[in-house]
Amino acid sequence: MKAIARIAAATALLSTVATSAFAATGAASGGGLLIWLFLGFLGLIVATQLVPALMLLVGIVQGVTGGSTADQSTR
Repeated sequence: MKAIARIAAATALLSTVATSAFAATGAASGGGLLIWLFLGFLGLIVATQLVPALMLLVGIVQGVTGGSTADQSTR
């Protein structure tokens, strides 16, 4: 337990001493066209993955709640 307390104390001490020595001093630019195209492409990938995920979620909910009437009539 003393080792954990020493590690915690050392972490607390080092985090209070840490400064922003390597932080950028100037403001970041708005980014170029290529960055925005890349982010848009990533957004498109995420949006297209939402469709099958929602279909799977609906199927799971239907399976848990009893399914449709067509499935029950064949039993």
